[in-house]
Amino acid sequence: MHELTYRLVIAALRVAFAVLGLRIDVRGKEHIPVRGAAVIAANHNGYLDFAFVGLAATRRRRLVRFMAKEGTFDNPVSGPAMRAMRHIPVAREQGAGAYRRALRLLRGGELVCVFPEGTISRSWMLKDFLPGAAALAIERGVPIVPVVTWGGHRVLTVDLRRTLRRGTAVTIVVGEPFVPPAGAGVRVVSRELRARMAVALGEAQETYPQHPRDDGDRWWLPAMLGGTAPEPVVAARLDAEALARSAVRAAARAVKHIP
Repeated sequence: MHELTYRLVIAALRVAFAVLGLRIDVRGKEHIPVRGAAVIAANHNGYLDFAFVGLAATRRRRLVRFMAKEGTFDNPVSGPAMRAMRHIPVAREQGAGAYRRALRLLRGGELVCVFPEGTISRSWMLKDFLPGAAALAIERGVPIVPVVTWGGHRVLTVDLRRTLRRGTAVTIVVGEPFVPPAGAGVRVVSRELRARMAVALGEAQETYPQHPRDDGDRWWLPAMLGGTAPEPVVAARLDAEALARSAVRAAARAVKHIP
């Protein structure tokens, strides 16, 4: 019965991805440690990133505990499963509890995945990194494993853009683990992590086996590669607007619960 829910979810995902005919290519899986704690740092382009990272880890017979936004745990469908799989809810502006829980899991030899960008990148390029991944690795003295996925955002991503036709390629690149040097600060380690992930993302994009069918299908490419995704500056503004709308909705829900 150990980890039964997690294994059932993995089985369901494999069936769903087989039905969609996803062509998943995992490179560098040997960099995922077969035992012991590590922080996995992954880029964030779509709603299924966690699934692709998790499936890559299963090829090394490892399960990953993901740090995910608290709202996912409030959902009556996903919430019980997320808790059963021992993922970590992160409340916006109140992340200390999630950080402590991640430390406990690392202390127990687990793999903990952090999305350092925080939210999905609308530009499909790496955003500025939050300090959590670097801070966890420094405090526990464990390696960071950089992971990038590319193509998964074509299946399902922000603003509900999706490509449900069969055969979509998904490339996953697992980089070499690195242990933060003694005395290194969070900013230095975050910069190193981001640089490594930028190289891996560039590799994934350059070697991706599929191309847009026509000009209307260029939405999933970044502007620098001829796509119609917003430039990073514009994407940052869209993120701020979405965050403001989310705050308004949260305030409205809070008012409704006032007796």
